[in-house]
Amino acid sequence: MAAMGEDRQGAGEAPRFAIDYRALESIDPLLGKRHRHTVDVLIWTMLAGRQMEAWLSETLAARQLDTSSYFALSALWLAGPPHRMTTGELARRIVQTSGGATKTTQRLVGMGLVRRVADPDDGRRSLLELTHEGLSVARETLDVALEAFDAEIGALDEAEREGLAAAVQRLVVQLSERLSR
Repeated sequence: MAAMGEDRQGAGEAPRFAIDYRALESIDPLLGKRHRHTVDVLIWTMLAGRQMEAWLSETLAARQLDTSSYFALSALWLAGPPHRMTTGELARRIVQTSGGATKTTQRLVGMGLVRRVADPDDGRRSLLELTHEGLSVARETLDVALEAFDAEIGALDEAEREGLAAAVQRLVVQLSERLSR
């Protein structure tokens, strides 16, 4: 449905989104009232996810980070000291394939933001660890993203933000449980 999805401008340009609310209303006769709210949740969360990805890409562009790198840095930082984990654990936390996590990790190692260290508990494994610079970039970038996103959702009061966060968290937990089976 082009009216409800991305409208790509050109190569390298951020996607624009156009939402045709009438298209959402036209679903009732097709599916009946039984799935009305389920369809709403499905469509709105898919659109929100795509819009968030585009928004975050734009927000991070000045820092020369892509969203995968940002999520990886954030996951390592939020893991707490010593800010390390395996590539497999990172892949699970940022919902990325093992191949994708490996590429992201290689990019971050090349940028000097992450290093590989020996796992003290298992000499056969290596762990990913934030470098001093990686820790600094993770903090700065999270602050920038939070300030920018706070401005974007400024119309939502604290109760609305809390309710939205709780609902999205519940959905993510349910989907994570389903996907990990």
